[in-house]
Amino acid sequence: MMKSMITKVAMATLACMCVGGMNAQEDQKTYPAQEPMRPGMSEYWTPQPKVVTPGDIKTNSAPSDAIVLFDGKDLSAWESAKGGPAEWNVHDGIITVNKKSGDIQTKRKFNNYQLHIEWCVPTGITGSSQARGNSGIYMQGKYEVQVLDCYNNETYVNGMTGSIYKQTPPLVNAMRKPGEWNVYDIIYSAPIFKEDGTYRIPPHITVIQNGIVLQNNTTILGTTEYIGFPKVIKHDAGPIILQAHGDPSQPISYRNIWIREM
Repeated sequence: MMKSMITKVAMATLACMCVGGMNAQEDQKTYPAQEPMRPGMSEYWTPQPKVVTPGDIKTNSAPSDAIVLFDGKDLSAWESAKGGPAEWNVHDGIITVNKKSGDIQTKRKFNNYQLHIEWCVPTGITGSSQARGNSGIYMQGKYEVQVLDCYNNETYVNGMTGSIYKQTPPLVNAMRKPGEWNVYDIIYSAPIFKEDGTYRIPPHITVIQNGIVLQNNTTILGTTEYIGFPKVIKHDAGPIILQAHGDPSQPISYRNIWIREM
């Protein structure tokens, strides 16, 4: 009897040892290592971006894929915002605001784009605050980037040069003095609307003046109202509008206007 019990205990112990040994073998099981990365595994070659020839700095020419809106010759790309031909003054390769004839706008309509435009406040300009070289550039006919002479001329900050008018002040004041040309490079992303007419994605804008960032992917809250607050109005593609502001100061001029759709 005693021998039989000893035998059973020994067999049980052996069984436990075998199970333990199997578990130990499973714990020590190894798997293949991840294959080493090679540089080519994270590289792709197509599609190749199209080649765009930059404009010539010496001649102020536009990039090869740009739509030229004003090349110094005529206003064939523009019309009056009231209807009919654009009646601003074209001379010496520039256009000067005609305040009596009102705003002008592009005949073509746009959504997302890069806009280049140069503007100059005349030497000897008079006036102060908003009554000094006032104009504006409207994205899709609804959202104004302010144009104003803010060289030694203070005004409300959400209405100064490079502001999203009555919404967002510029990060800095990068004005050149009257008689010198200012350059705006604007990157604009059009809004996307829900079915109910509200923004799914609001418009965004980056404004660079004379190589200095004034607006950095700024959210536009709605239309840029002179009186009141922004309104969200559902719309499709729209024109670029140049404003003929009614202040009594001398009118400003524009030149070298082109746009690249994105």
